[in-house]
Amino acid sequence: MHSHEFVQQLDVITADQWGAHLPAHVVEQLPAQGITVFGVTDDASDTAAFSARYGFGLEDCANTIVIRYKKDGGEHYAALVSLGSRRLDVNGAVKAVLGAQRLSFAQRETAVEHSRMEFGGITAFGLPQDWRILVDAAVMERMQIVMGAGVRAAKLLLSPEVLRQWPRCEVAELTLPLSAE
Repeated sequence: MHSHEFVQQLDVITADQWGAHLPAHVVEQLPAQGITVFGVTDDASDTAAFSARYGFGLEDCANTIVIRYKKDGGEHYAALVSLGSRRLDVNGAVKAVLGAQRLSFAQRETAVEHSRMEFGGITAFGLPQDWRILVDAAVMERMQIVMGAGVRAAKLLLSPEVLRQWPRCEVAELTLPLSAE
């Protein structure tokens, strides 16, 4: 199945309607070109259910995970974008890239409060300016990826190239294959 056939099956939200469906601070940061926004039902918002319902493989679903870390005596947040088919190497690669002394996954409430997005729908676009946004190198190898859109009721379909051209995106090796222990 080709990607254009996919898009026809999706409940596409046109750019002039983004503001009615997505948080304003997400819409402000979305690149004008190269992104398709589409609606999803809440029960299909989580990655595995979404994958089964819409036919996108886990290797095409990019999750945005919020972490909190300590560095130079201060507390910071970062967002990690990685594929559903890979495992974040949090205490190795991620820690090294951030130069963090300690890090942990942000608690659900904290992630929601700071991102001002719905849990399960957090996306890289629209996050606070002082957050680092790290995208796993494996994401860049895909033809297209699906990401959260700030709410559970929508997703973004885009080429990783859109992320590569986005000034806030830092590409780094952050993950291991799921099979690796």
